[in-house]
Order: sequence, then structure tokens, then C-alpha cells
Amino acid sequence: MTAEWIRWPANVVARFGGEPLAFGGDYNPEQWDESVWREDVRLMREAGVNLVTVGVFAWSTLQPAPGRWNFGWLDRVLDLLHANDIAVDLATATASPPPWLTTRHPEVLPVDRHGRTMSQGGRQAWSPSSRVFREHSLALVEKLAARYGEHPALALWHVSNELGGHNSRCYGEASAVAFQAWLRERYQDSLDDLNAAWTTAAWSQTYSAWEEIQPPRLTFTDSNPTQMLDFDRFSSDQLREQLRAEIAVLRRITPDVPITTNMVLFDAGKNMDYSSWAADLDLIASDHYLRPTPDAHVELSFSADRARGLSKGDPWLLMETATGATSWRSVNPAKSPGQLRRDVFSHVARGADGICFFQWRAARAGAERFHSAMLPHAGAGSRKFREVAALGADLRSCAGVLGARVVADCALLFSEESWWAAERESHPHNGLSYAESALGWYRSLWKAGVTVDVVPPSADLSGYRLIVVPMLYLVSDRDAAAVAAAADAGATVIVTYFSGIVDPLDRVRLGGYPGAFRELLGVRVEEFAPMTEADSVEIDGVTGPARVSTWHEEIDLTDAVAAARYVGGDFAGAPAITRAARGAGEAWYVGVELDAGARARLLEAIAQRGPEGELEIVTRRSAGDEYVFLINHGDTETTVPGTGTDLLDGSVHEGKITVPAGGVRVVASAR
Repeated sequence: MTAEWIRWPANVVARFGGEPLAFGGDYNPEQWDESVWREDVRLMREAGVNLVTVGVFAWSTLQPAPGRWNFGWLDRVLDLLHANDIAVDLATATASPPPWLTTRHPEVLPVDRHGRTMSQGGRQAWSPSSRVFREHSLALVEKLAARYGEHPALALWHVSNELGGHNSRCYGEASAVAFQAWLRERYQDSLDDLNAAWTTAAWSQTYSAWEEIQPPRLTFTDSNPTQMLDFDRFSSDQLREQLRAEIAVLRRITPDVPITTNMVLFDAGKNMDYSSWAADLDLIASDHYLRPTPDAHVELSFSADRARGLSKGDPWLLMETATGATSWRSVNPAKSPGQLRRDVFSHVARGADGICFFQWRAARAGAERFHSAMLPHAGAGSRKFREVAALGADLRSCAGVLGARVVADCALLFSEESWWAAERESHPHNGLSYAESALGWYRSLWKAGVTVDVVPPSADLSGYRLIVVPMLYLVSDRDAAAVAAAADAGATVIVTYFSGIVDPLDRVRLGGYPGAFRELLGVRVEEFAPMTEADSVEIDGVTGPARVSTWHEEIDLTDAVAAARYVGGDFAGAPAITRAARGAGEAWYVGVELDAGARARLLEAIAQRGPEGELEIVTRRSAGDEYVFLINHGDTETTVPGTGTDLLDGSVHEGKITVPAGGVRVVASAR
């Protein structure tokens, strides 16, 4: 971690012998009697904690009533942390308003699509379009920045918390007025342009006044798809406005303190266009909570690679993860022995220069009282705390990794706007999942040992030898042209079905599918042919014999060649997968939904990389050193070629590296 994006206090740097990897988590001292605080910091030091997030949900404690402020407790907490060489990521505390604010100003509360007003009592009970919330929240930020901007413990500002994770869509009157204003700016005050963009001639929806336009509230039938897409954009922009407003206050008062906010890059993060937020931040920070599935470590890697993609390859911070179980799923399994260490080092391998957890001390009460923590209910004598302390020691031994960049030569394009649009109603197959399609292709790349940058379509694609474009339903002309240019320059591009179908207004591209990618791929499809759950058909060719379901289509070749064909069914003998030479590269089209085995065989043919079992291998490089992370998710030891010194146990490896079952190695060598 470098001073470019975190302001490490001098005492922290001195204690750790230089800038350390960040290690710590959310600390909520306001939930505990002050007599507990000294024990907290003693155990933090024992565990190697050097960074804690403070104040995330402290608004009602900091401001218990209008005009009444209570900073004494936070003064004492920050002083105590600084005296113990622990830096602070100070939250602006705007994530959840206090009860006095929503009682005096109930218009602050968000309204769902059914017209129901959400109540105080949970979290994020505020509408992103509320001017009243904005006014009060910025007053709080101003107070915090003025009071603590020069505090020697302050390392980083933390705007809100999981911004939009629960309140990303509000359909109330304040949102309606704000939506109208946003549309007037987007369409340059021209209702004619809006009506044309939304194709409001369909279903008699033509607008004659801006006041007639409402958020896409609940209707008897499907809603206008472009209206819904614009509302998605508007909603993300409203949250970004809150982010930018808080950042403006912080930069004005504390220009030298870096600023971040924690993103949720999967599941609940669907509703935010994080690609557009990244430029506002000094540091990309993400939260990740493991899915309770057999290959959950693969989705973890996807999320980490997406954080790095948003950071354009620069180091990033894992702001929240769990030491064990979460508390919000129907069943919340604990992590198995060794899993926590593997999870942490998967994040570090993929570019994280810091690991933080929710939370430091397990809560005794409240909605998250059964969420795991660094210091569990069982106390410091527990296996979990010993694991946490061992992690702190491991991360200290890997300080040399700071700033090293991940080596990746494959890009997987991932678009929030395409995610919104692809999963809209009234599609040829309404069971398709954009996110799961992307994750499926990522899973096959992971198993083939390919390190992937998950990047937005607008990213610089030069330098990638392989570019995967899974179900990119919505794409701009510019981004489609960039993919074609990458192929012409030498990249191998793989595009799947239901890609390039619509423009950024969700209007179908005419002339045949796959629309924006038709010329690049050298194919033309006249009609979609999704399959019912009971249907399937066999293909053969580059994938070997494979049975496909969910989706297939009849492909006409223009200047591509067939790489796999249908063996039976309505399209027997017709191409199912195609390849076209393009400049120094080539473009593949996959017109069917492949299972994992067929995807693996296709990637083996295209990338010359076959399945590598459960050993995760990722390389980070700095100017003079190379760090190879080897994480064994399997139950047998694995040996691979390699030379260097393991930073974790000091072992020296000459020519081969053996990784124990469930083990982790970080092997360093000079370049």
C-alpha cells in the first residue's frame, strides 16, 4: 500500500518498518461500554491490526438531536487508536439517518415500486433524491472533516457505506421530480427527443409535458424498457451525486486525505454503475462475502478481478469480508479450517493491498449480532482469533507485495448497463442471467489457469491476447468498434449469443443478429431459438460431442467458418460455433449455451490452456520482483514448476514448488 492512496500516520509506518499491507476491520466502539476499548486495542495490536473503519453507523450517536453534537467519545477513540499505532478509515456516518431526522422529515424515507414508504428501523432509510437528506448529511460531513481532518490517526475517508446497497431505487415524489430534471438535462430539454428515444408511440405513451413523466412504478403490464433503463441510470447517478457531494466537502477541508467508498461488486451491487463512479475515488474499495456454494472461491476471484478492473490495474482495498459466517442468508455456514486464509490470499493475489473485515468485535445485540468477527463471542481464546492473529503475521511477511501489479492477459467485458437491460422483461428467454453467464465463462477461464481482468467495455483493450464478451446484450458503437480493433490488432475475441443486440437506448439493431458484432464475427442470425427446459440438442466440432440447452440459433456464415455444427434438431448440419480471421487476430461466435465441459474444451482449443484442477496461480510483479501466489483449494498436494522463497514460511524452492492440500504459498523471486 502506498502513500499515493492512503495517508499512513508516521507512527504506523514506524511500527511496521515501512508502509504495511492494511489489516483490520469495522470497529464500532459506540456499541460498547468505554471500559472495553482498551482491551480492544490491546488485542488489535496482538493480532497485527493497523487500520480500522470507525463511525459507519454512528450518526445518531454523533448527533443525537437536531443541533446537538456529541464528539467526545469519538475524540477519545481516535486518540486511543493513534496511541496504539492503529490508523483510522473514518466514515462520514451518512449511511443511515437518525430517527429524529426521519420523524421530523418523513419525506426523507424511500418509496418502493409498489408505493410503500419504507420505515425507520433498518438501515439506509433515505431516498437518494431527498434534498433534506442531502442538506443534513453534508452538515454532518462538514463537522467531521473540520474536527478530524488534522487528527494524526486519520488515514482515509470512507464515504457512506455500501452506497445504494439497499436504497438504490426510490419511486416517491422527490424521485419523480428529480427524474424529470435528469431527463430534461439528458435530452437537452426536448420532449421530442425523449419521445423518440423511448419510442413512446408504442402503447400510446407519448408525453406532452415533463410533469407527465413518472418513475416506472408498478403497472399491469411490462413497462417501457427504455424508460426503465433511463431510470436505472438516473438512480445510479443520484447515488453518485451524494458521493460527489460528500467528496467535495472532504476535498475542500482535507485536500491531502484520500477518499474511498466501499462497493458491492456482485448480487446487491447490480443496481449501481460502478464503472462511472471509479474516477471520483482515490482508491477502489470493495466488499465481498463468500457465497455458500462448492466453488465459492471462483466467484470470490471474479469479484476481486472486477475490483482490479475498476482500479485499472492499480492496487485496491478489500474493505469488508467475513472471518466466518454471515448473518443474512437462510443458512449461514461457517468457514472450514484453512478457508479463511485461502480466501484472504486470493484477494491479495488479485491485487488487494489490504484486507479488512466486518467486524472487529462480534456484536452482542442488534441485527448483525450473529455475524462473524475478528474477535468472536468466544473471545481471544478462540480458534477464530488465533486464525486472525496468524493472518496478521502472514500479511506482515508479505509487505514486499505492496504496489505490485497483477499479470493478466485476458479481459472479460462486464457492463452494469448491459446487466440491467439484459435481465429486463419481455425477452426471447426470460430465464437468462447476465451475471451468471459472465460468471460461467469466468469459471471456465479460472479452471484453465487464465488470469482475467474483469473490465467495463470502455476499458483500454490493447495488450490483451484474449477478450471474452459474454452476453453483452447492450453495447455502444464505440465499444463494439474497440472490440473489433483489438481483434484486428492480434487479440482472440470470443463473443457469445445475445450480444450486441441493442444500442444504449435498448433499441434493437436492425439487419440481423448479433447486431453490433455481426461484421466482426462474419455471421448473421435471423431468428432467436431459445429452448424450453426440457429441450436440448447435440453439437460436435471444436468442443467435441456436447449437448446444449437453453439457447441455440441458426447461423448463416458470411465470411466466418464453422468450428462446431448441430448434429441433430431443426438446424442439423448448420454452424453452432464459428471462427473468423480478423487482421492479426480472430473472432469466435458461440451461438449456443455451453455446459462447463464444452466451455473447457473450447478454451483449450482457443487458448491452449486445459483444466488445471483446484490450484489457483496468480502472479504479481513490481519493478524488480515477482510474486507467485499458489492457493490449493483441493484436498491433495500439488507440485508445479517454480523457483523462489516462500514469504509465508521461508522455505526455498528450486525448480519445483509443492503446495499442500488446502495450503497457500507466496513465492518471491527477483526478475
